[in-house]
Amino acid sequence: MTEGNFVDYVKIHVSSGKGGQGSAHLHREKFIEKGGPDGGDGGRGGHVILRGNSNLWTLLHLKFKRHARAGHGSHGSKSRSTGADGEDIYLEVPLGTVIKDTETDEVLYEITEDQEEQIIAEGGKGGLGNWHFKNSRNQTPRYAQPGMPLEEKSVTLELKILADVGLVGFPNAGKSTLLSVITSAKPKIADYEFTTLKPNLGIVEYRDFQTFVMADIPGIIEGAAEGRGLGHYFLRHIERNSILLFMIPADAKDIRKQYDILLDELKRYNPEMLDKERMIAISKCDMLDDELKAELKQELDKTLPINYMFISSVAQQGITELKDKLWKMLN
Repeated sequence: MTEGNFVDYVKIHVSSGKGGQGSAHLHREKFIEKGGPDGGDGGRGGHVILRGNSNLWTLLHLKFKRHARAGHGSHGSKSRSTGADGEDIYLEVPLGTVIKDTETDEVLYEITEDQEEQIIAEGGKGGLGNWHFKNSRNQTPRYAQPGMPLEEKSVTLELKILADVGLVGFPNAGKSTLLSVITSAKPKIADYEFTTLKPNLGIVEYRDFQTFVMADIPGIIEGAAEGRGLGHYFLRHIERNSILLFMIPADAKDIRKQYDILLDELKRYNPEMLDKERMIAISKCDMLDDELKAELKQELDKTLPINYMFISSVAQQGITELKDKLWKMLN
């Protein structure tokens, strides 16, 4: 998926249909002088419904859809005929989509399962026809209920990526390079910070035609949880990842310190992130000779609190072993 096609934030104004009016018709037929009331009910207004679709990865198809309007219910008619229901509008969204009320920022729903449906704007109920109101004292009611009004609101759709493995690291740590090597994704790669401005997704092919999904999250900097840099905008994507793979380059001044900063940003954004499985990948290790690597390993064995491994995406070092470890953690 290209960077420009990844859309994870959309605002839409939704409007349901209003209910149809009940009929106040009185039955008229040859040889039947007083047929009595036979007005039918009005039809229900159309709903605006969100539906989960596991084949979608982005909100791109909704990017330019500013309004979603359902159909109005038809009025009731004679012979107790009920009016037709208004047409429902379905908005297909990828799994992991959070629906918020734009004005209050209240979370209304979350779509996490394929074909899961949630009504975000309910159609107005149709009015009752006059035959409902007849009784022994009022045998010819000449009135019926109007339909219920429509519902409209502005909603915000936010996508939180449902990926098996999320790549977490500072800018220029080699996340995009790893994704391009381990999957068929083609993220933008360059020798400067904040190359990646949108999350990228890729499918990692494993043995026996098995696969898992990896997400490259744009670089986090210190203070991201308070809104610095791009991190705050993309930290939400990490919430849904099963495994967090911390990418730290081998030429970093202090690998343990970088890990602690990254972990602290996740903790301050959402403490539940610390419950996820974690692993560290020391990237760009092709810059190290065997002696330097041995010294660094000796130091890291004492300081790092979780499992780590050396990899080089460019030199294809440790990539197969990395996939093996990630697959074992996922299963």
